[in-house]
Amino acid sequence: MRITAVTCVKNEGPFLLEWIAFNRLIGVTDFLFYSNDCDDGTDRLLDALAARGMLTHLPNPAEGRNYQMEALKDAAKQDIVIGADWVWVADVDEFLNIHVGDHTIPALIEACGTPQAISVHFQFFANDDVDTFQDTPVIAQFTRSHNPDLWCGETAQEVKSLMRHDFPLQYFGAHRPFFKPKINKNRRPRWTDGSGRDVPHRFLVAANPRRIRKFPAKGARDFATLNHYALRSLDSYLVKNDRGDVNREHRAFDDTYWRERNDPAFEDKSIHRYLPGLRAALQELKSDPEIAALHDETVRLHRAKCAALLDRPQYREMQAQLRAASKLPPQEEDLLIRLGLELAS
Repeated sequence: MRITAVTCVKNEGPFLLEWIAFNRLIGVTDFLFYSNDCDDGTDRLLDALAARGMLTHLPNPAEGRNYQMEALKDAAKQDIVIGADWVWVADVDEFLNIHVGDHTIPALIEACGTPQAISVHFQFFANDDVDTFQDTPVIAQFTRSHNPDLWCGETAQEVKSLMRHDFPLQYFGAHRPFFKPKINKNRRPRWTDGSGRDVPHRFLVAANPRRIRKFPAKGARDFATLNHYALRSLDSYLVKNDRGDVNREHRAFDDTYWRERNDPAFEDKSIHRYLPGLRAALQELKSDPEIAALHDETVRLHRAKCAALLDRPQYREMQAQLRAASKLPPQEEDLLIRLGLELAS
């Protein structure tokens, strides 16, 4: 089974080898990376991996700021995607944690009944009070998250999606594919959640803009969860804040973004089942002296960027603000304040 992962990166160098090794463990056979404006060695490491036939690396074709959507539009025309049995669109801070069979994508597909698409819900992992970037697997460092059924008081949570080759694709979205709007009802794709249940109808047909990329997560994680390490260490978060993201150049992440994803109420170490295989795979990748050296360069440049940012007063203030921020998501804190006022009145 050929499974192609498609992703966009900017200054993600220290995290590339872990993500590639992890995805190879779960059954990804091919990788299509798009990069733009990297100054941390990301592009050099990807080029070296591409030269060894481990992935395809292309410059992001976007001429404006809509990096991810322009890349996904281009990806749909690439042979590595066209020739795949399944396509997995995800970011380098997202890890598909599969709970069934041998914990691979083929096992997930079988458990879901081999549909044409599978959408798996995010589970946002908190910072765990980790200040300093460490060159060790992200999935080992961060173990706490929100209640998987609730996020910021909402039952509907965002997903990312696997798509089978015969999906009637109109275009890729970052969170889910979209099928042709005039398709006959009986030709709509069979599409499941991470428990093998049919996705809600309104999500399927994208009837409600607010639900296009999310639907209720309760009961939807029996076979898989998408662990999202959006914060990582505080050092790495400051670097992320400086670079912006693949959707909007130089977007500032205020503490609302941090607080919404820094809820440590629930412990989940289930992804640690992959750690022995992951560590062995990383050791194998780094047995290539050039790959090891290029990885080490990205680590050095990542740490240097953080140190340079902390020479600037605004970043020292941001660091202090985030350290002191409440661990309650703003929505939950507002609810408690309102309840307190009602009880006091």
